[in-house]
Amino acid sequence: MNVLKVSFVELNARERVKAVLDEGTFRELLDPFDGFESPHLERQNIVPQSDDGVVVAKGKVDQEPAVVISIEGNFQGGGIGEVSGAKIAGALELALRDNKEGTPTRPILLYDTGGVRLQEANYGLLAIAEISAAIVALREYVPVIGVIPGKIGCFGGMSLTAGLCSTLIMTKEGRLTLNGPEVIEQEAGIEEFDSQDRRLIWNTIGGEQRYSMGFVDDLVDDDVETLKEVITDHLDSKDTQPFRSEQVDLFRSRLQNINPSQPLSPLDVRNIWNETIAEETLDEAAEGSDGNPEASRGRTWFTALTDQTKSEDVPSVLCTDKTVGNERVRYIAIAPDATNRFPRALNGEVGLAEGWAIAHYVREAIEQDEDGNRRAIVAIVDVPSQAYGYNEELLGLHQAGAAAVDAYAKARQAGHPVITLIVGNAISGGFLTHGLQSNYLLALNDEGVNVHVMSKQSAARITRRSIEELEEATKQTPAMAYDIQSFATLGALHELIDGIDADHPGSEDIEKIESRIIESISSARSGPLDLSHRLQSPQAKENRSASIKVRERLTELW
Repeated sequence: MNVLKVSFVELNARERVKAVLDEGTFRELLDPFDGFESPHLERQNIVPQSDDGVVVAKGKVDQEPAVVISIEGNFQGGGIGEVSGAKIAGALELALRDNKEGTPTRPILLYDTGGVRLQEANYGLLAIAEISAAIVALREYVPVIGVIPGKIGCFGGMSLTAGLCSTLIMTKEGRLTLNGPEVIEQEAGIEEFDSQDRRLIWNTIGGEQRYSMGFVDDLVDDDVETLKEVITDHLDSKDTQPFRSEQVDLFRSRLQNINPSQPLSPLDVRNIWNETIAEETLDEAAEGSDGNPEASRGRTWFTALTDQTKSEDVPSVLCTDKTVGNERVRYIAIAPDATNRFPRALNGEVGLAEGWAIAHYVREAIEQDEDGNRRAIVAIVDVPSQAYGYNEELLGLHQAGAAAVDAYAKARQAGHPVITLIVGNAISGGFLTHGLQSNYLLALNDEGVNVHVMSKQSAARITRRSIEELEEATKQTPAMAYDIQSFATLGALHELIDGIDADHPGSEDIEKIESRIIESISSARSGPLDLSHRLQSPQAKENRSASIKVRERLTELW
């Protein structure tokens, strides 16, 4: 007898959770009657939703405790704001607590999201960093299952969290990418990516392509029963292979196989991608490059703090070790490189090579310091964004970013003090990849220091506003503003440092910054290994109160 298939894609977020959980075990936490709406939308003339577009439920899958988190793509495109982000991060943090206490609560993430909700901007940026940290910590106890069914797909910073999952499942109807087609077209032009070309989109970021490139573990039919069977199989997986975001050498070698100066078709890339080159070939390809001396604040401060001017591997990723006081410190910075193999990363953007190189340098420090004498890692941040390009999305920019996020989070959790020094721009996926997983964030108090999720031009296009309207909205919602003073009001900064010449640091400036770094390293060595302190500052208690209240209520209901 033929069994009638039921589409998973066509279900809403709440129906999807009920479909995954064993019948009769669904118990929603923070349901619409709890009334946790975004406090930031109504003032922008946007009608809020009483669950803020995220459904969290506890129950059982195959008779084992589970928490299922489902994002509603029909509300604000599944965008992550303060409340929705706190629901996801808070639920994962409580699952982590369960597992540490001996209750193996299994987390399942059902994605349908465009990434950060631009109307809440930096709230979403901070929430995604916290979601990422929780996933990396949880994977040490139980598999973290991600599912991308379709409709919206998985875009923006949330694609990095998908790249961190133990197992990722997609349908052919799903899409997975860091930069959406419209954003690439806005930033790089229609010649780079035509956002109206549906065939191009599916061949670049669709489920079949992602599966063929190894960014997804299972490609399944759009059927409820089939999907649940695949999820169940993975929940008790004893697979000892490294997580995808840990397979740095493999993906770096694959990337070296690619010649980005030639037109890349999806079919050609699939054939080349799986032909791994030898490690010595990778090393030879990196030799002889002195980088490029273009000025940037990232390069300026890397040189000022280390006396070094270039990298021995990827020219755009500067890395060196130095002893400062009694501390061994590994400094990492991104800098412009006019000779970059991937032209969309010429100006200091975090691209494919950059993400994987960061992951390599951080993981190298972890491996070398396994004896317990763990050096500090300082991320010097001046990144205009992630790279926007066809090649970048085709070759998995989201996975390169996830690898860097994974490495930084692992280093922090292993006891390496990770300190971020923001000296210039800290924008979007570039900042999520390089900087937001640190124990402490330091920033220069300078008008050239900006934090945000997207350029003003792209943010205006996506939200269908003029730049003037966008700037007016920032007066009501500081998280939408670009300046570092507004970001500081959210409570995530450890210190906003005054009186520094950001572009031409003198000896006193350098000494002052070094002293702040050393103080932060000392605090990190005796402080928490997670990111919970970012919600404990006076500024956070005032301006991220919804993030705190969501977690408190989730804990009561858990």
